[in-house]
Amino acid sequence: MSESTPRVTAAYLERFQNDTVRILAKVVSLRGEKATVEAGGEVTLVLNRDSHLQVGHAVEIIGRVQSDLSVRVLMATDFGTNIDFTAADAVVDATHRYKEIFYER
Repeated sequence: MSESTPRVTAAYLERFQNDTVRILAKVVSLRGEKATVEAGGEVTLVLNRDSHLQVGHAVEIIGRVQSDLSVRVLMATDFGTNIDFTAADAVVDATHRYKEIFYER
C-alpha cells in the first residue's frame, strides 16, 4: 500500500471519510461479515474474506472509512492480547498534533 494510512481512533473517523486509515483496536464482537471493535470508541468493521479476528484480541486494521463511519477492512493483523492501548492512543494523538510529519491533508 503506497498511500498514506493515518493512524486514527473512533474520534477521528469523520475527518477521514472515503480515505484509507490504520486503526489499532480491541475486538469486542463478531457477527457474520461485521465486527465491533473498541478504538477510543466503538467502530464497526465490514470484514473481508481474509479477516480472521478473535474476540478479546488486539488487531491492526488498514481500511477505508465509509460514509456511515464504518470501516471496510482491506487488511487485518492480529496483535494478540498484550497491547498497551494507552500508548497506542498517545501515538494517534501525536500523529494528528504533528500531522505535517505523518500525512498530507
